[in-house]
Amino acid sequence: MEEFSHLPSKHYHALRNDIRSGDILLCSGTSVFSSLIQTATRSIWSHVAFILRIDAIDRIMVLESVESIGVRTVPLSNYVRDYNGSGKGYAGRLLIARHQDVRPENIANLSRFAIDLLGFPYRAEEIAHIATRISKYALGLPSEPIDKTTTRSFICSEYAYACFKSIGALIDYNSIGFIAPSDFAHSAKVKPISYLENDATPLTYVDERQSA
Repeated sequence: MEEFSHLPSKHYHALRNDIRSGDILLCSGTSVFSSLIQTATRSIWSHVAFILRIDAIDRIMVLESVESIGVRTVPLSNYVRDYNGSGKGYAGRLLIARHQDVRPENIANLSRFAIDLLGFPYRAEEIAHIATRISKYALGLPSEPIDKTTTRSFICSEYAYACFKSIGALIDYNSIGFIAPSDFAHSAKVKPISYLENDATPLTYVDERQSA
């Protein structure tokens, strides 16, 4: 399971100004489905999302598809300080990376495509499909990849894949037959930038609203 041991690890406030729209957020989670993805792909990465800066209101937003909610957007500061209202940072590793084919002139189209999918459901049945593909892979049986650019429900990597594909920034499917967070990490076109350190200490809402 790969880790980018050479990368720096920075606090949010130190990395904030260097983060760009279209940057990738890779996460290493601890849920049952996260463990399934990590085991199948032999990778620590179990979740992928991407970032949209909204400088007019001084916010850096994460666009993602998450279990039980679907496609949503939350401030990146919530990941490091108050994940899902827990009062502490995300329970796992966070990595900022950058796709070389995401360019400033493409951000408006990427944003429109991504935002038009807000509220679409999480593709819960895909968990069973992925488990089937993993079993076929273990038995040496073929499994055809499915293009998710026209679907109306997504797991996290399908959502990110569809959004990036909309502007011609491609990620290859893996040999198991589905797009996974690790495929973003492994892509030759994706450059890891820095680990993002969590703040695991409890917060007040006053603190959280500062430099969001």
